[in-house]
Amino acid sequence: MNTQEEENLLTTLQTDQDINIAFGKLVQLYQQRLYWHIRNMVKNHDDTDDILQNVFIKVYKNIKKFKGDSKLYSWLYRIATNESITFLNQKAKKYNISSEELNHHLIQNLEADTYFEGDEIQLKLQKAIALLPQKQQQVFNMKYFQELKYKEISEILETSEGALKASYHLATKKIEKFLKND
Repeated sequence: MNTQEEENLLTTLQTDQDINIAFGKLVQLYQQRLYWHIRNMVKNHDDTDDILQNVFIKVYKNIKKFKGDSKLYSWLYRIATNESITFLNQKAKKYNISSEELNHHLIQNLEADTYFEGDEIQLKLQKAIALLPQKQQQVFNMKYFQELKYKEISEILETSEGALKASYHLATKKIEKFLKND
């Protein structure tokens, strides 16, 4: 979607003029990308669907507050990221475990997930990613799987491009080491 189309969609969403049609278009445009962004974080199809629904509810309720300081998709990704982190933190707290233990548990469940279509190599990669600190996981997933540019990731995570490049570099080195030793 180009910048002009995004601005037109945003104007329609913020003026109540055909808001349901415009919101349907917004969902159609971003649903799949946001699904995979969330799925890479929470690893479970059903949880991803629930979080995605919460993201779109939050967007619908708050679209008029969007000031346009960033691109619309950056704002959507930021909401999806925050909702996913909140979900993971709540889940870890509920089971009284650390985020590292939760990641290990999520990977174990991924092996049994009927929606997981990856092979053994993909599963090893997911295990390696799960061992990374949360920020490195986010940067790696956005850069590697979603092929976002550092500038886009910077807008979403509100972090400098230099810090993101360093995080991605460290993440790739750790993943590489894990895959060689596994």
